[in-house]
Amino acid sequence: MTVPKAELHLHIEGTLEPELAFHLAERNNITLPHADIDALHSAYSFTDLQSFLDLYYALMDVLRTEADFHDLAEAYLTRAAAQGVRHAEIFFDPQAHTSRGIALDTVINGLTAALDTSLQRHNISTTLILCFLRDRPATEAMDTLNAAHPHLDRISAVGLDSAEVGNPPEKFTEVFAAAAELGLRRVAHAGEEGPASYIWQALNLLGAERIDHGIRCLDDPTLVTHLATTQTPLTVCPFSNVRLRAVRTLAEHPLPALMEAGLLVTVNSDDPSYFGGYVHDNYLALQQHLGLDHEQLRTLARNSFTASFLPAQRRDALIAEVDAHTF
Repeated sequence: MTVPKAELHLHIEGTLEPELAFHLAERNNITLPHADIDALHSAYSFTDLQSFLDLYYALMDVLRTEADFHDLAEAYLTRAAAQGVRHAEIFFDPQAHTSRGIALDTVINGLTAALDTSLQRHNISTTLILCFLRDRPATEAMDTLNAAHPHLDRISAVGLDSAEVGNPPEKFTEVFAAAAELGLRRVAHAGEEGPASYIWQALNLLGAERIDHGIRCLDDPTLVTHLATTQTPLTVCPFSNVRLRAVRTLAEHPLPALMEAGLLVTVNSDDPSYFGGYVHDNYLALQQHLGLDHEQLRTLARNSFTASFLPAQRRDALIAEVDAHTF
């Protein structure tokens, strides 16, 4: 039995498995530029974040209807349940869909058709985090936030993702301030490929309550001390870091150093269909390659609930489940 855990860094578009991609392509009369499922699998070879994003956005074209987004979310929830996930805070990228003519209503209605009953069907509570694409204009992000107003009862937070280098968080200061005024929580990708200074910007300018990735904080001892003191969570994604060459191998991953520094570290899968595994697969690989023992894995699972936006009663109940878990 897998340890109960929350997943806090998961892009729903990044759960699109090749099999589902071909199924949706056929349903929507789309011809993919890959001969078959095996050819698409072999295309999942990346040299950096941008090479991954090129395929990621191209393949997204198969998502056209509410049924497509429902099926995407349902496929993730089924896999996540088998991986011990009890709560998921799920990123989605509205601009990646609206920019190709898909209505925001279509995206959100399709996703929530699956998420709204996930607790009953999969024992997984869920919420959505609307992410802004940092390589697109900040004015477009503000337009996206405004367009999302009718759906704020289904959205808990805003985030910032996509190509990090050359797209500092400070660019989105105004839109994050507007999100805060709406009562939305705030998270941001920073410090994976980008420098530690991007983490400072996410904290000080965006008011980020969690840092997604954040592994480059180790380049700045003052920042490490700050993150440890404030217990600002990091949503670390080991498979992603290795596949996108931010870290050379799992055996060299900085996660133990982050934990030893007293940081509130969580483990997540990011874009699991592209990076070779879902969240518990990441846990098992860390155990194998870094020698993490059961108590360290328990700490990571406990951290995942502590770092979540769950109401206190459910959060504490799930932490109790982790503490009672037998490996």
